[in-house]
Parts: sequence; C-alpha cells; structure tokens
Amino acid sequence: MEFRHLGRSGLKISEITYGNWLTHGSQVENDAAVACVHAALDVGITTFDTADVYANTAAETVLGTALKGQRRESLEILTKVYFPTGPKGHNDSGLSRKHVLESIDGSLKRLGTDHVDVYQAHRWDVSTPVEETMQAFADVVRAGKALYIGVSEWTADQLRQGHALAKDLGFQLISNQPQYSALYRVIEPEVVPASRELGISQVVFSPIAQGVLTGKYTPGGAPPEGSRATDEKGGKQMISRWMRDDVLSRVQQLKSVASELQLSMAQLAVAWVLQNDNVAAAIIGASRPEQVHENVKASGVRIPAELMQRVDAALGDVVERDPARTAASAPTERPS
Repeated sequence: MEFRHLGRSGLKISEITYGNWLTHGSQVENDAAVACVHAALDVGITTFDTADVYANTAAETVLGTALKGQRRESLEILTKVYFPTGPKGHNDSGLSRKHVLESIDGSLKRLGTDHVDVYQAHRWDVSTPVEETMQAFADVVRAGKALYIGVSEWTADQLRQGHALAKDLGFQLISNQPQYSALYRVIEPEVVPASRELGISQVVFSPIAQGVLTGKYTPGGAPPEGSRATDEKGGKQMISRWMRDDVLSRVQQLKSVASELQLSMAQLAVAWVLQNDNVAAAIIGASRPEQVHENVKASGVRIPAELMQRVDAALGDVVERDPARTAASAPTERPS
C-alpha cells in the first residue's frame, strides 16, 4: 500500500480508501461487512470513509464495530454531515451550526471514537450561510472532535469561499470528495485546478463507475445476477446512467489496455484515477473480501502515457466532462 498527503497538510492516507456507501447497513449483511473491513486492514488499507446518512446512520455503527480493538492512531476515519438522518425533522439535515454540532457527537458515538480525522460537508448547503457552517467546523476542530475538515462535491468557487473562511478561522480545509472515473471527469476543468491552487486533494468515489468499468456489463446482455444493476435498493438507479450500449461497447475496448498492464479491468479503473496527482485516494467498496484483495492491487501502479492515451481513445465521446455537472447535481434546497 502506498500513502499520499491529504491536501497541503501533514496527514497521510492510504491511496486506496475503504468506503461503505450503498453497502454496510443495507445491501450487505453485517458479518460480511465486518469481514470486508478486516480484509481491508489485512491488505494495508488504513483509511475508512463513511457518512451519517449511509443507511440512516447504520453504516457508521457497522464500521465502528468492525474497527473495534484496532489501534486508533494507525487509522484515518472520515465521515460526513449534511443529508437527513434520524427522524428527518426540520433541523435533521443541512450544515447549520445546530445540525453540525449535534451530528458530530452522534457520529463519534456510532464510530466508537473520540475524534474523526476528517469531518466533511457532504454537500453545499444553500439554506445556511457558509460563514455559519465554517464557524461550526472551526469549533468542532478546536474541541478535538475532528482533526481536519473536508467537503464533498463542492464547485471551484465554493472551495475558494470555504478555504478562505477556514484560513481566517485558523483551521485547514484539506479535501474534496467528488465522483471521478475514466467515464466521469467533470472535476478536471475547474475543481482540480482550484484545488491545486488552494492545497486541497481529491478523495474520489465511484472510480469504477458503480461497476461499469469492470467490463462485466456487456451491450445487449442481461446484468449478472447479484450485480449492482440488479439491486432494487438503490444500486440499479445509481448505475442506470452508464447502462447504455454505446458506453458498454467502449468500455469493452479497455480490456486490451488492462491486459498489457496485467491488471483486471477494475484494477485499471482504480489505477487510472490515481494517475491524477491531485487525487490523494480512490474509495473502493466491497460486498465480499475478495473484492478488496483484488482492487487493492491498483496501489502503486504507474500507467504509461501511451496507455493513458489509449484509454481516452477507447472511451471517446461517452466520457462526461462538463464542469457544470457538479453544480447541476447539487441540491437546490436543503433536503428533508
């Protein structure tokens, strides 16, 4: 396992990070989830990403159980706040001071720790002044409940606002967690340049495009039984944007690139995002321990420029590149 600095900070995280979105507390039984976390630990993953909204807080509880007994100082635990949790009352979402300060305490209790390494704003809150949010984060840091602050799916302008306020308040905004893969590159034109300027790293989710970049979905073919595309609990909806024959046909062309590198298609997809020097880590999920053992082999892979160009040529115009997608996909009002 290789490690990278997170933003312009002294904190290092494992470049393969284990995340439990769409799995723990919902799609995967608890025993299997714990086995996956232990597999991650066995292969050298030290960084674990979750959020209070995942399975309505259950994912944090499962992760806390799985990490119980581990040396806390050897781990980096990331969680998030914004989306509705609990009974989903009128103050149970967003980035208000009330919700942030109450949510961090709930997350710490579920995770079984007295602090998280990075506490992340899961989205931008249009209903709360950003000054209020950043002051609340500053107080979380000063209380020792989080060591650093990050965000998720913020635009370049939002990153600049948040970074300036954090600096004035005396804490570090060091990370952004966007969707990023060889198929979805909307952060490249604006978010990545702004982040380099500000000293912010990307911790990216869906590097395998919800499984599409594994090549297991074929044009005109039925999705494999038990795959995300057959999951009615949320997975099928998340993957639907890529389940088009033009996308699936182009993904099949990546097999020759993976073969030359002696990688699986999934390993190629994870290694591809790690070629971006602004990416500190790629988040992988798993429903079985063997998936962890497989995907972690992407750590340390260097893809030659010629093969990176072949990936571009193979995927062609099915790649989503419009930077406006980040803002367009953001909530326009606080969810309830």
